[in-house]
Amino acid sequence: MTSLGFLYPGHSAEDDYPRIEMLIDSDVRLPVVHTDIGEDAHRVDALLKMGAPDRLAAGVEELRLSGAEAVVWACTSGSFVFGWDGAHEQVRGLARAAGLPASSTSFAFAHALREVRARRVAVAATYPEDVADHFATFLKAAGAEVLAVRGSGIITAAEVGTWGWDEILAMARAGDHPDADAVLLPDTALHTAAYVRDLESELGKPVLTANQVSVWEALRLVDRRVNAPALGALFTKEPVVQV
Repeated sequence: MTSLGFLYPGHSAEDDYPRIEMLIDSDVRLPVVHTDIGEDAHRVDALLKMGAPDRLAAGVEELRLSGAEAVVWACTSGSFVFGWDGAHEQVRGLARAAGLPASSTSFAFAHALREVRARRVAVAATYPEDVADHFATFLKAAGAEVLAVRGSGIITAAEVGTWGWDEILAMARAGDHPDADAVLLPDTALHTAAYVRDLESELGKPVLTANQVSVWEALRLVDRRVNAPALGALFTKEPVVQV
């Protein structure tokens, strides 16, 4: 049994994690602990408070008691707003508090891009434009070429959590770029686990979504691979080790 822990801000699309657990169909468990979201706002000041060390540390003990072997801060905006260096320090602090390997969704995107061999990317974000631009800056620091960034202007995670297939497909299409190797949907408040394969079919290229890459990153931290084609190209790379 492999248990991978996730610190998730508030309540929006956390049901993606049991869905992903089901789609992986292996001996992998994905316990989620909710952190205090504070003000539900996709604003830089609110996001910096959301990702503060004390808020992340508050959920660590519960994850340790769940038997988690690694921990991921499952919040993209609450990590990339700290910048490349600040996001590294955030993860180092989380690793110290948990006594476990740690990462965040922002670094999950950076690592996943290498896994699917995508250098040129398009960003289709739920966020306001200024927050989406912070993500683009983070990706550039990771070595990606960002060809297009589209924000949707949504302020709250609560609203994002109400989106379904039609809204997500429209956003992905609008944010795509013909020369992009992959399209990134960077909000863990967005329900995407059920849609990754269909999005890739519609766009004809890998699609990386926040909860999907968060789980992949946690598996990477414990040196596990699983073959789960329903979760898209990221989960079908060889070599595959399936228990």
